Amino acid sequence: MQRVGLALFASIALWIGSTTSSGAQPSTQNLIAGALQACHDGRIAPDRATRAALYEKGQSLGEQAVAADEQSADAHFALFCNLGELMRIDGEMSLSSVFGFRRMMKELNRALELKPDHLDALSAKGTLLVRLPSVLGGDSEKGEQLLRHVIHEVPEAVNARISLAKSYCKRGRHQDALALATEALTLAKAQQLDDFIPEASKVVAQLHAVGNKGN
Repeated sequence: MQRVGLALFASIALWIGSTTSSGAQPSTQNLIAGALQACHDGRIAPDRATRAALYEKGQSLGEQAVAADEQSADAHFALFCNLGELMRIDGEMSLSSVFGFRRMMKELNRALELKPDHLDALSAKGTLLVRLPSVLGGDSEKGEQLLRHVIHEVPEAVNARISLAKSYCKRGRHQDALALATEALTLAKAQQLDDFIPEASKVVAQLHAVGNKGN
């Protein structure tokens, strides 16, 4: 659902097409990279129809990757990424589909079950914990701990900073939130993360607005 600007998208560089050779079946790694690429491209697509088509393509590739190697944490995360983006295609996550939500969480939890130190999955888990209501398993304190862990392990992490900044803002820690969001924007620009620059910019602007109201 959420790319964190970590080693996850380094795998996209390995993506050489949908098949390893003409007429050959795609490898699991190619399927994973293709699903992640679709998830990324959907975030920067100009319209809803294009975003939906890309996420649906990514979901299909992710499902194929999981079928090819059920023991691959990356395959489950790639599928989760597209399922999650489909659920929040119109903005904040829609929880209208209980089945969709459960399936999304199943893929994320499976990725962490297979690889507990999967930093992209940990960042996504932390993001969900700070955003979801407690009745759906949300836990702000635990989520913030996971996000801080990701930032500690990968100092250039962008999405974890954005999510942590939003959580800090909700809890009244506006200065800490602004510092994190500003760092996220600087890092997103430095890494040319075109799918996160707009979101980081928006959060920074919102936090400045909150600060101005308080003055």
